[in-house]
Amino acid sequence: MADLDLTGDVVALTRVICDIPSVSGDETELADAVEAALRKYPHLEVLRDGDAVVARTNLGRATRVVLAGHLDTVPIAGNLPVVEDGDVLRGRGTVDMKAGVATTLHLAATLTSPRYDVTYVYYDHEEVAAKLNGLGRLVRNHPDWLAGDFAILGEPSDGTVEGGCQGTMRVKITVPGVAAHAARSWIGSNAIHSAGGVLDVLRAYQPRRPVVEGLQYREGLNAVKIEGGIAGNVIPDLCTVFVNYRFAPDRSVEEAEAHLREVFAGFDLEVTDSAPGARPGLDKPAAKEFVDLVGRQPQAKLGWTDVSRFAALGIPAVNYGPGDPLQAHTDGEHVPIPEIRTALHNLTTWLS
Repeated sequence: MADLDLTGDVVALTRVICDIPSVSGDETELADAVEAALRKYPHLEVLRDGDAVVARTNLGRATRVVLAGHLDTVPIAGNLPVVEDGDVLRGRGTVDMKAGVATTLHLAATLTSPRYDVTYVYYDHEEVAAKLNGLGRLVRNHPDWLAGDFAILGEPSDGTVEGGCQGTMRVKITVPGVAAHAARSWIGSNAIHSAGGVLDVLRAYQPRRPVVEGLQYREGLNAVKIEGGIAGNVIPDLCTVFVNYRFAPDRSVEEAEAHLREVFAGFDLEVTDSAPGARPGLDKPAAKEFVDLVGRQPQAKLGWTDVSRFAALGIPAVNYGPGDPLQAHTDGEHVPIPEIRTALHNLTTWLS
């Protein structure tokens, strides 16, 4: 098991934890190393559930903040070990999101008396099915471990605070037809052709761009898959269009579903998956202080992240971490070294 030096150089720590492979489902080695490193510090209470590790101070402060990050990565694509190339680190996990994890591990070890009580959360299975998500498991099994007044998820944000997140909903719209031999197509009814009505709705749809608590979100409604037909000489009697809706956090899951049923009135629509968004919560004192310290105009998070799980517990949360989110999951994944140091500086200053 690797011996992690949490008090040394944060860039070196980033390299070490990136070089411990932790593809989703294979996080145990890294989780063991994180737990062992955190247990060296008497100012921290350390807890574990599966491959999720939680460490927290208990100083009796009036406010508690949560700093969270996932330990897993998508599969390695020949991009480990990490390479230092000028002022960037290149390799799997550097952006998504072990640079962010390294900054909070350093904080956990070195900030023995922060001005807020702090809970540090490192969890597994973020990059796979939601039902496996380690933070979701903590929400179900140990919600008291996650108690707090404000949370920061260390997802890459290019060093800008990204407030809240969008909700997401997946639906399938089934269009019926009548099967027939392709040589006598007039006897049947082509379900794929009829599905053109669904596509017409999508092409004409104008997504909202609502402002929520001062941040502008940009919704999206898109077909992501179409299925239909059984053979090259059979008129299909069924066609299914799969649609993904990304909605702003001023709509609940129930309101999002009601909206889609109105948009696709007359079609057979079934919701297959959904997750609520999260409002920014930037009016909270701890959040406002952090945004002011970062010194950049906060942005809306255009995507879904685990801040939604904190919102479900009544904890406002933002995304903040080093690296360009567009680099996540790419073979050339890399993070600028100065952004790692800036993130550590900002978080240290805020909590000191």
